[in-house]
Amino acid sequence: MFKAILRQILKRLYNIEIHGKEHLAQFSERTLVVANHTSFLDAVLLYAYLPVPATFAINTFVARSWIGKLAGLIAEMFPMDPANPLSIRSLIRRLEKGACVVIFPEGRVTVTGSLMKVYPGPGLVADKAKADVLPIRIDGAQYTPFSRLRGRVRISWFPKITLNVQAPRKFDIPEEYRGRVRRQMAGKRLSDLMTELMYETANKQQTLVERLLEARTIHGGKHIIAEDINRAPLNYNSLITKSTVLGRALQKEIGEEQTVGVLLPGTLATVATFWGLHLYGKVPAMLNFTTGAKGMITACETALLKQVITSRRFVQQAGLSQAIEKLAEHVHIIYLEDVAEKIGLLAKLFGLVRSRLDKSLVRLAPRDVQSTAVILFTSGSEGTPKGVVLSHRNLISNIQQLSSRVDFNAQDVALNALPLFHSFGLTAGMILPITSGVRVFFYPSPLHYRVVPEVAYDINATLLFGTNTFLSGYARFADAYDFYSLRYVFAGAEKLQDEVRRAWQDKFGVRIFEGYGATETAPVIAGNTPLANKAGTVGRIMPGMEYRLLDVPGLHEGQKLVVHGPNVMQGYLLHANPGGLVPPSSELGEGWYDTGDIVTIDEEGFITICGRAKRFAKVAGEMVSLTSVEVMASKVWPNNLHAAISIPDERKGEQVILLTTCPSAERNDLLSQAKSEGVGEICVPRKVLKVEHIPVLGTGKIDYVSAEKMVA
Repeated sequence: MFKAILRQILKRLYNIEIHGKEHLAQFSERTLVVANHTSFLDAVLLYAYLPVPATFAINTFVARSWIGKLAGLIAEMFPMDPANPLSIRSLIRRLEKGACVVIFPEGRVTVTGSLMKVYPGPGLVADKAKADVLPIRIDGAQYTPFSRLRGRVRISWFPKITLNVQAPRKFDIPEEYRGRVRRQMAGKRLSDLMTELMYETANKQQTLVERLLEARTIHGGKHIIAEDINRAPLNYNSLITKSTVLGRALQKEIGEEQTVGVLLPGTLATVATFWGLHLYGKVPAMLNFTTGAKGMITACETALLKQVITSRRFVQQAGLSQAIEKLAEHVHIIYLEDVAEKIGLLAKLFGLVRSRLDKSLVRLAPRDVQSTAVILFTSGSEGTPKGVVLSHRNLISNIQQLSSRVDFNAQDVALNALPLFHSFGLTAGMILPITSGVRVFFYPSPLHYRVVPEVAYDINATLLFGTNTFLSGYARFADAYDFYSLRYVFAGAEKLQDEVRRAWQDKFGVRIFEGYGATETAPVIAGNTPLANKAGTVGRIMPGMEYRLLDVPGLHEGQKLVVHGPNVMQGYLLHANPGGLVPPSSELGEGWYDTGDIVTIDEEGFITICGRAKRFAKVAGEMVSLTSVEVMASKVWPNNLHAAISIPDERKGEQVILLTTCPSAERNDLLSQAKSEGVGEICVPRKVLKVEHIPVLGTGKIDYVSAEKMVA
């Protein structure tokens, strides 16, 4: 009767919802309930809604406190020291007797709002007791005064609380694993389970607009969310107002066209344009302005674009006048300055009112999560660029995958100098922070190696996104104190060199977390995180994704990676068939994306990239990784840029040529390095060509098409 009354009170106060009620009916003897720890209200919630009496395993110090003693009057408490083997054994015996035990594997109430360190002890308990593990996610209690997030999130006395109950499962660990290895494996299983719980129970059935409006509700309309070099920060209210006003004005210019090109740098104007188009049901196609007139015209033809939005000021400053003139022969150019001149006071007032009405904004935008959210274009580093069609579900899923592994919070300040036509810059550098309450500063060029570190210092950046090329440049020119405030640096798009990783560690005391992805996967496939990091790898695959490894004839190490998941694109747009969507497929069937990357995966699930399938040269019948040649060159000449290219050879089939910016580079230096590493001479380039510069795309990757022309 007491539990029934308590449930009624909680329902009235917090509008409690339970998802997965059917799993609560699947209780059996020996059930271990594991839950994330959002607040001191968590135990009360589980006590009230679990259908059977439960024992709560709590920290010894909490058990001695007044709140622990008060809880002990209502439910059975089991004081437990996670580091004490006797406590763990006692808990195992209790489970073996058929009890239901509740435990919070983090061991403490979260102070980040995300999942924290997961102790291995509860995993060992579940394994030893052969217990069913019932995962439950508590969501919403972190916004109550009973949490430890005051000052980090907007606190509310009575927020909506949801309990997400997953199906019970067992840890089936093979019997041959014993002792410490078995304990580590049980801990890893539990950690993976908690990560999957956070991802699987996250709301992925949202459009980008719905997620933006939800973020405003959670963090408050006055929460500062975005800024650029003009130093006029926007809060949620002002960003959504500007986007609403601009979106309505753009809709009048665009007319009935569904998709429109966006040719703008990383500024607040671009952000407002992106969200403004979404608010009025339009699809932005982000054009890469570094590809020149020909590349942009090809992209417009591929996606059947008839209109492109740009800015006169940007065109002038970026020296794109001639390119825009040529582009204007194929599409209608819409200048933001002209659109802004037509916006009157009445339109601004209308936009202000509408921007405060969430239901009105949601009705404007499409609500189908499978509909197209954005079109990006592959960099074309090894061939003709293709249009990549990403849906709302693709982008939201990838954001939730990242959020389940990394503790982003509203106190963070992200610095994003990556272009917004780049998938990494768009998803991780713009959509994720803005829809997660993370303040983000946009800088228009990652190539300003002296300026970007100064900006990081000035804004007290805690998050930084970059590529190996850009991070190497920052390390050379930054003061040792410029990055004092950074918590995390995330690297992607190209292989992170050991020299760059060491430079950041030695000079700034900052770890770089290397990740891996593709435009086609929105973009993150795998990533290192603070809780699971292994240098030299690109981390572990994201939750919710599947992968297969396929053999490649002639390769002695590594296999081709093929992936499947909710973040895999809708399909390609090809120039040979403009406007026609080609869904992803591989030899495993439709929906499987062939990354074209050769990888190895260790027992812990960490992925090491060996190279791209296309970036192997067949020299005298042996497969030589061009990526490994570049890595070896970086070890010999760490302060220079290198590109390995294969060309036909009459005697050996192919030969490897190395382009390098090192003026003193000699082949003998590479021979010595190969000998010291025990690498055969076949992996040493036949020739070393010294050049003043190596062509680099706007995304930070080497432009291998242009590099091949240089070699020729």
